Amino acid sequence: MAAQQSRGPTADAVRAVVAPVVDDAGLHLEDVAVSGAGARSVVRITVDLPEDAVGSVDSDTLGDVSRAVSAALDADDVVPGAYTLEVSTPGTSRPLTEPRHFRRARTRLVTLRLHDGGTVHGRLVDVEGADGEAVLVLDDGTRVPLADVRKGKVEVELKRLDDAGEDAAGTHEDAGGSRTDEEG
Repeated sequence: MAAQQSRGPTADAVRAVVAPVVDDAGLHLEDVAVSGAGARSVVRITVDLPEDAVGSVDSDTLGDVSRAVSAALDADDVVPGAYTLEVSTPGTSRPLTEPRHFRRARTRLVTLRLHDGGTVHGRLVDVEGADGEAVLVLDDGTRVPLADVRKGKVEVELKRLDDAGEDAAGTHEDAGGSRTDEEG
C-alpha cells in the first residue's frame, strides 16, 4: 500500500521560500507552522530581530516583511489555493530556551528558574561566552551559567529601563536583581 501524500504545504517547504525574504529584511526566522483550517491553510511565520539587536520589531517592518512573505508564497505557489498568512513576533510570552533568546532579552527584566529549585530575578545585561558555555550577567553583577537555568522568562514592564528616570544619585528607579530560594 502506497503512503498517503499530503495535500497541503509542509513547514519545511514554506521555510525554504520565506527564509531568504526574512533574511533580506534583516530579521531572523524564528518559526514556521502550517496547519489546515477547513479548505484554507493557515501559515504562521514568527520573525525576530537578529540576536545581537536590542529592542523589538516595529510595526512598519513587520508589515513590510508580511507583504514580502505573502508575495514570495504567491509567486512560488508553495501554498496552493486560499490560505491565511499570520506574521508575528515571539512576544514576551515566549519562554527563553535558547542562548539567542537570552541574547535578545538583554536590557529586559527576567525571571530564571534554576535546576536547583532557586529563582533569580533581575535585569539581564549580557550573555557571555559561546552557546555551550554561556553565562547570563544581571545588572547587580549576578552571574548565572545558562546550563543552570531550567526555565527563563521576560517580565512584562509597564515602564521600561529606557523610559525610567534617574534619581538624584544617578541610579535607576528599578531595584535590580535578586535571588530567592523556592521551588518553581
